[in-house]
Amino acid sequence: QVQAVESGGGLVEAGASLRLSCLASGRTYSMYAMGWFRQAPGKEREFVAAISRNGVGRYYADSVKGRFAISRDNAKNTVYLQMNSLKPEDTAVYYCAVGDVVTYYSQDYKYWGQGTQVIVSS
Repeated sequence: QVQAVESGGGLVEAGASLRLSCLASGRTYSMYAMGWFRQAPGKEREFVAAISRNGVGRYYADSVKGRFAISRDNAKNTVYLQMNSLKPEDTAVYYCAVGDVVTYYSQDYKYWGQGTQVIVSS
């Protein structure tokens, strides 16, 4: 069992930056791939970014490529999502996900955090 807790969300203006963190606890964190998903009001949950166990493989949705960066610190059991040049369409609840392999599909992740709200005003 793994527990994941997100933090770092907030209200910012367009063009600003935020860094989300996800602290995982429980079974050995470094054994898992980690992902970030988001869900805007009235929309399906969508893939944002994912990172492999050793941090070498990093994958992004086209909508955030070049603006967002995912990283992890296995010594701190934490994965980060650095979000730059934020846009109003990035407004959503952002979820951290824990899985056995890196994948774009939410159903492949085993454990989920409760989410952190990001609001980007225009």
